[in-house]
Amino acid sequence: MSTILEDTIDRAAAPDFVEAEVRYVVDDGTPPYRYIDWPEMRDKDHPPAYEPRRVKIRNGRTAGERFALATHGFTLVERPTQMKDFYDEEEVLRVYYPETEALIKAESGAKRVIVFDHTVRTADKSRLAERWVRETVHAVHNDYTERSAPQRVRDFLPPDEAEEALKGRYGIVQTWRSIAPRVESEPLAMCDGKSIPEVGFIPYERRYRDRTAETYHLSHSPEHRFFYFPRMTRDEAMVFKVFDTDASAGVRFTAHTAFHDPTTAPDAKGRESIEMRALAFY
Repeated sequence: MSTILEDTIDRAAAPDFVEAEVRYVVDDGTPPYRYIDWPEMRDKDHPPAYEPRRVKIRNGRTAGERFALATHGFTLVERPTQMKDFYDEEEVLRVYYPETEALIKAESGAKRVIVFDHTVRTADKSRLAERWVRETVHAVHNDYTERSAPQRVRDFLPPDEAEEALKGRYGIVQTWRSIAPRVESEPLAMCDGKSIPEVGFIPYERRYRDRTAETYHLSHSPEHRFFYFPRMTRDEAMVFKVFDTDASAGVRFTAHTAFHDPTTAPDAKGRESIEMRALAFY
């Protein structure tokens, strides 16, 4: 049986929704922070605490909704890649960075896109020592904040150019793709950006000796609507906003998390994926 036919059959068999646990940060009144490369400060950490919540995660393939960056904050596209080995960092920089720039331009309408970072995620413990390889994240989060997004502009543009760019509309857009033939376990759940209230964004600082990174981890809201796309293949990519300065452009933020799909087969292969991060200037 062909791979395409197998994927079509598997997707058709997927339910219209699953119920699964996702982890939300607990808002204790003090934003969490951790010292990353600062061992003498580790005793001063205030790490995040999480609570599991059972939520409905809708099958985006059967939901009957048209997903777009402006309306939901994310979209799934068919976009084959020329990549051969996503664990080859030189090939990722040479081939996948330009592919990602073109994809984000096409989906966001940005005039200029600068891809600045990538992360490969896997459940394969033997790969985790490699530079860009990390474990999957099981916490509802958004990768940039009102403070850390403009800092990224300053990090990657010359000072005068950065200050000028910060006066106009800009954002950070990310992509997510399976680097295996398909996702068989720990799929990505996307939270519909228009279902996220303007409260519940908890800044989480990761403090390094030379800089402070900051993301938003979300506290629970019954308004959140989650979607996933069963059996995503290597030829598909999720494109999603994590920051946009223009409040009139629809969705400014989204949130995402890995989750344990209760329909996962016992012999399913571990998830392997790549995330790309880019500045978008409009």
